[in-house]
Amino acid sequence: MVSQEQRRRQLAREKFLRQQQRRTDARRKARTRNAVIASALGVILVGSLALYTTGALKDDGKEKAGADVTPSATSAPPDPCGKPAKGEAESMSFKKEPAMTIDTSAKYTMKLETTCGDIEVALKAAAAPHTVNSFNFLAGKGYFDHTKCHRLTTNGIYVLQCGDPTASGSGGPGYQMKDENLKDKSLKGNVYPAGTVAMANSGPNTNGSQFFLVYQDSQLPPSYTPFGTVSASGMTVLKKIAAAGENTGAGDGAPNATVVIDKATVTKS
Repeated sequence: MVSQEQRRRQLAREKFLRQQQRRTDARRKARTRNAVIASALGVILVGSLALYTTGALKDDGKEKAGADVTPSATSAPPDPCGKPAKGEAESMSFKKEPAMTIDTSAKYTMKLETTCGDIEVALKAAAAPHTVNSFNFLAGKGYFDHTKCHRLTTNGIYVLQCGDPTASGSGGPGYQMKDENLKDKSLKGNVYPAGTVAMANSGPNTNGSQFFLVYQDSQLPPSYTPFGTVSASGMTVLKKIAAAGENTGAGDGAPNATVVIDKATVTKS
């Protein structure tokens, strides 16, 4: 005869096994969903490991970084950002990388005046001169003004991606630049630390205008040119944007927050 205690343990074990089975089924369904997404986009990304091994911060593939989670059915939190300034992003294309005009021994700061607050970035002119020179050139042309930050990742890697006037993930300035500063001392253990600003790309030496801002330590291969560091006040803005989440519920999509760069400027100090 089964004692009450034995029966209680049996029921507890059965409940545990049911929970494990549900979790297994959920993971399997998520993997299937992600495989379909990755196939359609030409990227095979499953969870944070795939984000690391394949590289997920491209500027021309409109890829989505799959996550082993079930999309949430809960409603998005309120938009923490204000209305964009009047104006529209202007389509610009240049035949070649701009001539070098910056002083690599000087300090440069990029200021992104966004609908969510100002984000200041200390630029690494000496370590990534071509990248910083390009941003100085593009900002001076108004290239980034009125552009949306089109991508937020909240699973596996933690970044906000901006710099595409088309907001499609495929826009660029018409020229590409070589990678720089891939051995930056801040990149330890294949981790891009919170506050890093780096170039998105579609492979080696394909940098254009798209960049990402890291709001939480993210494990990535050292394949993305790090060219700046976000200020403390800028990090507060990034975390506010991240807290609002993204629109797919799967950890990779357009930000729920209305993130628009009203104006971008680069100044020498």
